[in-house]
Amino acid sequence: MTAIAGSSQAALQASHSTSAADWTPTSWRTRPALQMPIYPDATVLASAEARLRRYPPLVFAGEARKLKSALAKVANGEAFLLQGGDCAESFAECSPANITNKLKILLQMSLVLIHGAKRPVIRVGRFAGQYAKPRSSATEKRGDVELPSYFGDLVNRADFTPEARRADPAALLAGYTHAALTLNFIRSLSAAGFADLHHPEYWDLTFISREDLPASLRAEYGTMIERLGAALRFMEALGEQTVDELTRVEFFTSHEGLNLFYESAQTRQVPRRTGWYCLTAHMPWIGERTRDLGGAHVEFFRGIRNTVGVKVGPAMDPKELVELCRVLDPDNEPGKLVVITRIGAGKVHDKLPPLVDAVKAAGRRVLWVTDPMHGNGQTLASGTKTRSFDDILAEIERSFDVHDACGTWLGGVHFELTGEDVTECIGGADNILDAQLDD
Repeated sequence: MTAIAGSSQAALQASHSTSAADWTPTSWRTRPALQMPIYPDATVLASAEARLRRYPPLVFAGEARKLKSALAKVANGEAFLLQGGDCAESFAECSPANITNKLKILLQMSLVLIHGAKRPVIRVGRFAGQYAKPRSSATEKRGDVELPSYFGDLVNRADFTPEARRADPAALLAGYTHAALTLNFIRSLSAAGFADLHHPEYWDLTFISREDLPASLRAEYGTMIERLGAALRFMEALGEQTVDELTRVEFFTSHEGLNLFYESAQTRQVPRRTGWYCLTAHMPWIGERTRDLGGAHVEFFRGIRNTVGVKVGPAMDPKELVELCRVLDPDNEPGKLVVITRIGAGKVHDKLPPLVDAVKAAGRRVLWVTDPMHGNGQTLASGTKTRSFDDILAEIERSFDVHDACGTWLGGVHFELTGEDVTECIGGADNILDAQLDD
């Protein structure tokens, strides 16, 4: 595996064309590639890539264009983006219950947002492709044994053995299969009326009925569901045409486009359209660790017609961000580029305004989204990694404050979330303590 390197001023000087004429789905191979696996057998890898190129697309170019149009409205303040899902998907968790629970969470959160913000909500899931994980170190050492790090099921396996940690091209094909199974189930649920907002009571999460759940919490949850259902029925009684649109919920997919062998093999041209589409997801994104201007990931993503996201942390230089926007969105197209800031609650007021002001001054039409998860991690004395719910909430609130002060629109939130019965964050309304993280 290649090691991580951060962005640098030298990268700002990298010559990056914005012309489509010198781009191909494989031109990224001429650039330094961070976080990319090294496969021991190039012939086996090439065979896997060839098979992926022959497979049907996971998503459709028309769907990607529809999302881009919807996100142009979000950037204009006419709607709001809710993006969320697992930190990383695993093949073993590709089951009806896991998929259904994630959809329920997104549905319920989006309906609360619609009710409170009085705006349509675009739902984009971190699913059907979030199988690769960036790592701070290319290797992991246990005792005297050092092996490649686990980079997600799309690359290798978690077991600490040489065989499991070897990058396996067959995992690329398994990733495609599990993404296709997930998408097929989601589309089947939607077609069968699962997402019909007339029946919010059907979205009850399985752990809401657990016997040891406090009665007050169960009652509060039930009251919220009833209030939302009553509001929908009231709108229908008034003859609001928008209610019918609300009942036809759509889900779009996203994941970090980390493994470019996988992404480029599913990138193709479509009939009656110019340009190339990456058809592994509607909205792939570039991570904070791979956004180097001179790197392979920026080279790949600059050439596709999808909406593209890019994660931006507190170390980002404002001039570099403006150049990144220019490279990834040369036509300054509404809905094309989503800048997802992951600053950290304690740094938002200091680090975010210069970035927002620079992009605004350059006239770049980006969609600003906050990711309050990745800048607020902490490691407890026990070694457990967690986040404080209060820090998550604070980063969201402070990000809204910054955009209000800068005269810009914060158009969305990007969450890691799960519908499973687990405790992962401390704090919050119930003041979850460190010792309760095993619950």
